[in-house]
Amino acid sequence: MIVDKYNQFIYSENDLLDIVMQGIDISEQTILSSHEIKIDNIKKYNDLDVSIENFDKNNQSNWYMPDDYKNLDIAEHVLSLCKTQDELQRCGKELLMYQDRNLFDLLRYLKYLVDTMEQNNIIWGVGRGSSVSSYVLYLLKVHKVNSMYYDLNVEEFLR
Repeated sequence: MIVDKYNQFIYSENDLLDIVMQGIDISEQTILSSHEIKIDNIKKYNDLDVSIENFDKNNQSNWYMPDDYKNLDIAEHVLSLCKTQDELQRCGKELLMYQDRNLFDLLRYLKYLVDTMEQNNIIWGVGRGSSVSSYVLYLLKVHKVNSMYYDLNVEEFLR
């Protein structure tokens, strides 16, 4: 926290999180930060009566990404990346599995994350674990292992 020339307190995002974690009500504070932070969202995390399940459910329903990605038809996008009939069939099968598990928002977020990392020249790993068995994730560039080439079964990932 710093004090500006008008004797106003200026809080960084970390300062705010520290204050909220101490249980201090910040709803009456004037807050200036490099990031826009919604006080109502912060106050939710200060409520100790929330169960872990409800906390997770609430967070999983709030994907912080631009509207262009939130409104992206991810199935159409993935299918447009396919070059052969075999790839179309594999992606169609996988997309149905993702849809059955209500994971399209996750796929949209992963598209946003990869695009952001590419734009900022951030390097990420080749891939790990059972996620490399998903050809959809390969097409979205989440990992670099072509699961069709290695004949990996997506069932290993989406059990």
